[in-house]
Formats: sequence, C-alpha cells, structure tokens
Amino acid sequence: MATPKPVTKPPPTSHVLLSHPAPYVLLVTINREKAMNSIPFAGHIEMGEVFDWFDKEPNLRVAIITGAGKKAFCAGQDLIELGKITKGEIKKNPALQRHPLSGFGAISRRAGKKPIIAAVNGFALGGGFEIVLGCDMVVASPTATFGLPEALRGIFAGAGGPARLVRNVGIPIASEMALTGQPITAQRAKELNLVNRISPSQESVVDEAIKLANAIANISPDAAIVTRAALKEAWETGSVERATQLTIERYSDALNSGENASEGLRAFAEKRKPNWKPSKL
Repeated sequence: MATPKPVTKPPPTSHVLLSHPAPYVLLVTINREKAMNSIPFAGHIEMGEVFDWFDKEPNLRVAIITGAGKKAFCAGQDLIELGKITKGEIKKNPALQRHPLSGFGAISRRAGKKPIIAAVNGFALGGGFEIVLGCDMVVASPTATFGLPEALRGIFAGAGGPARLVRNVGIPIASEMALTGQPITAQRAKELNLVNRISPSQESVVDEAIKLANAIANISPDAAIVTRAALKEAWETGSVERATQLTIERYSDALNSGENASEGLRAFAEKRKPNWKPSKL
C-alpha cells in the first residue's frame, strides 16, 4: 500500500527528523545523537510545532517518537545549554527558553488528539523518561533503561513525570525511582506495566513500534481519537465515572453522526474492510 502523503506542510525542523514509515504513521526522531539526544529549548518549541501539526494533519493517525543512534532515546534537558544560560554565556530569553504547554518534548504534559508511541532505543532519563510517561504506548529495546535522576543533581523532575509515574506504578515504586534516582531495566519496566513490549533486538525497536502503529492506523481515525480521549481522561481524572461522562459529553454526538461510524457499521454488515475518511473531530 502506498503511503498517503500529508496534505499540509510540516513545520521546519532542525532538532528532529520527520519520516513516514507506514501509511498514516509519522516517525519523529530526536536527532542529537552526539548529545545523547538531550533537547535544547529550541528543540522543545520545535517539537511542539510538530505535534500540533500532527494532530491537525488529516493523513496522519498515529506517531512514533524515538532517538537517533543506539545509545539514548533522550537523556533529558540539554544541560550544557542550561549551564551556559546560568553562567550568562547565553543571554536569558524567557520567551524562547521554555517548554511548550504540552511539556518536555511537547509530550510529557500533552493532551493532544492522536496517539503517540515511544520506541525507546536506549537511555530514557529525566525528561526523556517524562516523554515516555506521556506517550500512549511504549516499545522498549532490550538495552533501554528508564529513570528520574534529577534528585541526584539537586533538582526536581518538573515536567509531569513524578505525578504520572505514581498513577502508573503506585507511590512506593514511584518514590523509590524518584527519590533514589536509580534507573530500571526494560524488563523491570515491563513488569511494572510501563512498557507494552520489548523488541527482539535494539535494531528492531522502531519496527515493533510500527506494528503497533499499523494496528491503530487501521481503525477508524474518529474512534481512535475518542477512545484515546476516554483513556487519557480516566488517567488524568480522579473519578472514573466522571472521566466517562466527560468523554461522552465532548465526543459522543460528533462521533456517532460522523461518516466513519456509518462506514464502520456498513462494512460490518457487508462483511468487508472499512474505507475510513480523515477525521473531522
């Protein structure tokens, strides 16, 4: 199947690479291998523009994020740049030296519309781990490690990671990870339900993520958006019932009256594969 091309132009990028490895799938590669894929402030703003574009682009349904090379997925904030700002070697500019509202790498606190899969090829530390915690699914290389080492440096993981880690693994495990700063292996992360699957090899981690992405890309893009919203609402909301109510109130009428709901039901009755249309939600 030919990969449908985006119908809108992506934002210019210099810190990440954009590619389309499968139909309706966007692959975002953090392209700072020599810096262990740490992200400078300009990279965060750039990634915010990329994922805003991704949510609006009708021919994209799911994204994968990974890191260049084999050593690191993302080692967190670019501390070299941060040190130069602190020392005055780089002039302070609060308007540019910030994270977008969607958080570290534009993912750690992202609401968004469409799902993102992390393909963790190596170290996911600090903000890199916070990116992972903000993703909808995670595929890890056998060599991947995960951790929040900020406390060891006298600082705090402030991009949403600690709170979301508690939701996923409970306070005892989250406390151990955040207060000792000790990383965990891919296998331990899978045991803690932080990872969906571990790829057979480091080289195949993106391929495994593409398999998950293809499964999502094959369903109704409307259903994917609404189902993800229901899942995220439950994760972020204290009340499970209120999370359900909020999703129904926001999406139910538009989903059920849309082309894709009608097409899915017709295809089921006619015993054929649905022909999905771009989402209008």
